[in-house]
Amino acid sequence: MNIRIARPEDAAGIAQVHVDSWKTTYKGIVSDAYLDSLSVEERWTRWEDRLRRPDLDEGVMVAENERGQICGFLDFGQSRETGRTQEAELYAVYLLQSEQRKGVGRKMFRKMVAELKERGYRSLMVWVLEPNPAVHFYKRLGAEEFERKEIRIGDEPFTEIAFCWNDIDRLTV
Repeated sequence: MNIRIARPEDAAGIAQVHVDSWKTTYKGIVSDAYLDSLSVEERWTRWEDRLRRPDLDEGVMVAENERGQICGFLDFGQSRETGRTQEAELYAVYLLQSEQRKGVGRKMFRKMVAELKERGYRSLMVWVLEPNPAVHFYKRLGAEEFERKEIRIGDEPFTEIAFCWNDIDRLTV
């Protein structure tokens, strides 16, 4: 398993993981109509654009399997909630179902935390859809719930939970 900073040419692989992960993680939670509407091509365009305009406050990491194919990614940067330079946010993390429960998510998370520390971040937060199984992953890593908000996905209301680690120097992954 290779984990590295993403490059523009990774956009197609990231888009595929993004859509496939949504379809497996949120099956039975989010409407089938919404999941069926997700487009790899549309995500590919967005990811290509994002990766071609690197921002020093943000980063994207990918996990590659033994065949060199992207099987997971995470997107992170400065907190969108506070905008404070020392507060980071994990914007998104997705992993193909076939690679889950193998330690890949933990390895990506560990590498991201090291990168955040290097960039001077002191805390980290993440928004998670309440029924997402990743809630348990974050709790096992010592995250504390600090806020909830209602969002809409398609025509349906959902609750998102904000988890935080107030001191990433204490975070052991």
